[in-house]
Amino acid sequence: MTLQTVILAAGMGSRLGRSLPKSLTRLSDGRSIMGQQHDNIRAAFGKGARITTVVGYRAETIVEAFPQADYVYNDRYDQTNTSKSLLRALSATGKGGVLWMNGDVVFDPRILGRAIALIERDQSFVTVNTDKVSDEEVKYTVSQDGFVKELSKTVRGGIGEAVGINYVSSGDKRALIRQLHRVDDQDYFERGLELAIAEDGMRLLPLDISDLYAVEVDFAEDLERANLYV
Repeated sequence: MTLQTVILAAGMGSRLGRSLPKSLTRLSDGRSIMGQQHDNIRAAFGKGARITTVVGYRAETIVEAFPQADYVYNDRYDQTNTSKSLLRALSATGKGGVLWMNGDVVFDPRILGRAIALIERDQSFVTVNTDKVSDEEVKYTVSQDGFVKELSKTVRGGIGEAVGINYVSSGDKRALIRQLHRVDDQDYFERGLELAIAEDGMRLLPLDISDLYAVEVDFAEDLERANLYV
């Protein structure tokens, strides 16, 4: 299947303490984080999958490492958060649905295989882990019909964490773009999703991948944990 995918990799990733963009951090198997993401995307969706990467900090290093990808530049990468990077990407990807991921997530390739059925149905979703609920992570709750109701770091009584791999359907895309325009520069993209749910009736499914690995690499200990899997 041909699919439009987006990787959000504009930030500086200063908490990891590396000079290169965090997505270029080397894993124990020799690949970079972004290299593993590219491999996983191609394995699930074929070589024809289109990959658009949002770059900012030291953009030239990512472009040099992955010249075959398409690029969108966030020239305000040091002043904005993932909401505005995603906005730029969605605005550049036409009318179809988009699978996107944070550029610092090391994840089991089977996650994308599990997502194929929902993508083929053009059903918006967020991948979630229900095994843990940390205060500093993006958490979620669901409505009575099983769709996501709340999605943010400030959710109380969250039943799991968002993993950072998501899909917006062709039908929901316009509403999400509109809400991403509205949110503050420092908001995460989850704020746009939450507003689209509340104001536009977006039906966002939680896709449980708790039995598979997905590690967001913010600190050195996260990288150590990710290397246990790859």
